[in-house]
Amino acid sequence: MDGRLIYLMGPSGSGKDSLIEAAREPLRSMNGEVVRRVITRSAESVGEDAIGVSREDFQRRKEEGEFALSWHANGLDYGIPIQIDQWLKDGRPVLINGSRGHLAEALHRYPALLPVLLTVKDEVLRERLVRRGRESLAEIEARLSRNRQFTAGDLPGDRQIQRLDNSGELAVTVAHLLNLLKLNAEPDQT
Repeated sequence: MDGRLIYLMGPSGSGKDSLIEAAREPLRSMNGEVVRRVITRSAESVGEDAIGVSREDFQRRKEEGEFALSWHANGLDYGIPIQIDQWLKDGRPVLINGSRGHLAEALHRYPALLPVLLTVKDEVLRERLVRRGRESLAEIEARLSRNRQFTAGDLPGDRQIQRLDNSGELAVTVAHLLNLLKLNAEPDQT
């Protein structure tokens, strides 16, 4: 039986990277995998545990079929290694950091994927974005506006999307994520 692809999405500052890191060991205990994305930015960049490559290297990898999924967003290219197909074939749950804008294509390639939208209350998101200091106040307000749009239910496959609030303690969010995986362990083959 094939494993389940868990496609985690959420606005910048929602805590995706923290959730992924905190879920890594519990997922391993369930024979699961957490994927490191390939991104066209330097490996020294602050943020997720990703593989930083040049645009040329990314394009070469894409042309050679090294990605199961890839997309361009926010001036960067993102790739999910093709290795996930083997993990899924082996029946393992696989967690990836996906893109809301690429969800339709991901659903097309993996119809049984479990889309999870990480949400966070505006005031918590604003505080996190201000604290990390990467964006101006105007950029933060723009991110908050996009967050409201995406959490309003305007995503492909919206009825399938599991919403997971990460406004509180990270340990609680991890427990809820693992519970979602257990409840949705059997992929719907339709």
